[in-house]
Amino acid sequence: MSRVIVVGAGVVGLTSAVRLLEAGHRVDVVARDLPLETTSAIAAALWYPYRALPQERVTAWAARSREVLAALAAADPDAGVRLRRGTEVLAEAAGPPWWAGAVPVLEAPRVLPPGYAGGWSFVAPVVDMPVHLRWLAARVEALGGTLTRLNLAALPDGADLVVDCAGIGTRLLAADRSVEPVRGQVVHLEQVGLEEWWLDAAGPTYVVPREREIIVGGTDEEGVWSRTPDPDVADSILRRATALVPQIAGARVLRHRVGLRPVRPTVRLERVGRVIHCYGHGGAGVTLAWGCAEEVAGLAAG
Repeated sequence: MSRVIVVGAGVVGLTSAVRLLEAGHRVDVVARDLPLETTSAIAAALWYPYRALPQERVTAWAARSREVLAALAAADPDAGVRLRRGTEVLAEAAGPPWWAGAVPVLEAPRVLPPGYAGGWSFVAPVVDMPVHLRWLAARVEALGGTLTRLNLAALPDGADLVVDCAGIGTRLLAADRSVEPVRGQVVHLEQVGLEEWWLDAAGPTYVVPREREIIVGGTDEEGVWSRTPDPDVADSILRRATALVPQIAGARVLRHRVGLRPVRPTVRLERVGRVIHCYGHGGAGVTLAWGCAEEVAGLAAG
């Protein structure tokens, strides 16, 4: 059994901590931002490989994460995961996406909104992130791990292994300037009976129903650090989302949120001495977390 410090309390850090604890390690999670303060808490959290490469590794991680999330949806209502059918739409018809191997079944859409020529429908996990993050933190605690707020200037000493899941913080902690913020703004709407999700990745425009609300987005602003919601951007999001899903027209706005996706040319998941780096998941942290966490646990055992 090793003593492991996991840096970062978003979905990637917490899932890594869970898998390490299940493997018998002693694990302490430290982070500047506690789970509900992280970018993960803001994510619409539709399973979808967005802004993450390389394709082959991402497809494998995404497939495994989908399996775990589907199992949680079936077995544990407290985990905040539901399986929902939905449709990605395309302006022009195209063949299957590069990540098609991660999805058991891709089907032709039953109906396409005006202005779209193609797409595919499939069943995907949708995660209520505040619920899921609380569940993950509770799982860490139940397995004997700890979670502590700590503002770090460098990766910590004093452990057998350090797992670097610091997201955008790796610009400092791993001295990796290839990690860039990509700003994403979303609007939370009241739930009006919507059951299926819709996505136009070219926007990106997405409408993702949860149990009690609907998350609509979004933006993809590279190199922008502001976390302040922009009213004009919110209006644009609502116009695009309503054009895609007219059912949400007139739904009451509950809140506005902004998150910074930690985008990198490729996800970094490797062991360098006593440090396992696991960051750069872009807009696919939820989509890749469980698959990456299992690889982290394998690297820790090696």
